[in-house]
Amino acid sequence: MNARKLCDTARELVADGKGLLAMDESNPTCNKRFARHGIPQTAMARRAYREMIVTTGDLGSCISGAILYDETIRQCLEDGTPFAQAIIDAGMVPGIKVDSGKTDLAGHPGEQITEGLDGLRDRLAEYGRMGARFAKWRAAIPVTEDLPSRGCIEANAQKLAGYAALCQEAGLVPVVEPEVLMDGAHTLERCAEVTQEVLRTVFAHLSLQRVMLEGMILKSNMVLPGLTCPQQEGVDEVADATLRCLLRVVPAAVPGIAFLSGGQTGVLASARLNAMNVRFKGRLPWALSFSFARAIQQPAMEIWGGSDTHVMPAQEALLHRARCNRAARRGEYGAKLESVST
Repeated sequence: MNARKLCDTARELVADGKGLLAMDESNPTCNKRFARHGIPQTAMARRAYREMIVTTGDLGSCISGAILYDETIRQCLEDGTPFAQAIIDAGMVPGIKVDSGKTDLAGHPGEQITEGLDGLRDRLAEYGRMGARFAKWRAAIPVTEDLPSRGCIEANAQKLAGYAALCQEAGLVPVVEPEVLMDGAHTLERCAEVTQEVLRTVFAHLSLQRVMLEGMILKSNMVLPGLTCPQQEGVDEVADATLRCLLRVVPAAVPGIAFLSGGQTGVLASARLNAMNVRFKGRLPWALSFSFARAIQQPAMEIWGGSDTHVMPAQEALLHRARCNRAARRGEYGAKLESVST
């Protein structure tokens, strides 16, 4: 393990007001989104869509790193350039999703465990040779009055820590993503309670596995009420609840927290990130960044629709959302920025 290299990469991923672009949707997930817009569900269409993303001019001024899926990192642009190299050429760091998805957790109805540790050491070495410098693993934690169970939290935390240790051994920065899901009618307070318990457990397991905190990134959910909760707190209330929670459980050694969007609209995700950076400016031990997927990509996908003639306006929409989130990182986002797409 090259500790200095890991620390340098982790800092690079959260530096200069930039964030991560998660373009690592699995093939089934990507196909579902394509189907809603009448886009062919083929490897060729997925390649073309992701080429549209990585060739967006000036994207590297807003995005520090892009997370790829296994299919994509093995593909090339139309001109023969490997995707990882195209990301490097655009001034970004290539990353790779390495978990193999969720499966039901035995003995725990309604809960799931993320798989993918089998053979991971060899896969990480291969991805490193292909140009990846960081990796991502997601655990999904549901919230109800009775869930998550302690068993679900512990099992997923253990897997996240094992993954992170293997990443650092291979020289890749682990992005550790324990996502407390937005689905349901739970309150803001219940989300805060669960998020705090989950993160406390994750960091306990990271310590047991001797993961170097300075060489990792936490990808966290914001503390939010469930989507069907009658009480939907405002942007400032969400910012305060999120940072109160994180300050209690995330060690200062972690260089940055990159929030996931988790189904939020692009505008709302940007507004909430902006509020955190405004209200807590200069008071936090770690950088507050973003690692958004749909909250950056969705307008571009709708405009592109699988048509080569729509690439340019789709790229403009993608860059606009990326610039909005760069502004949110700096506490400079607002409605005026949304009205100007350049």
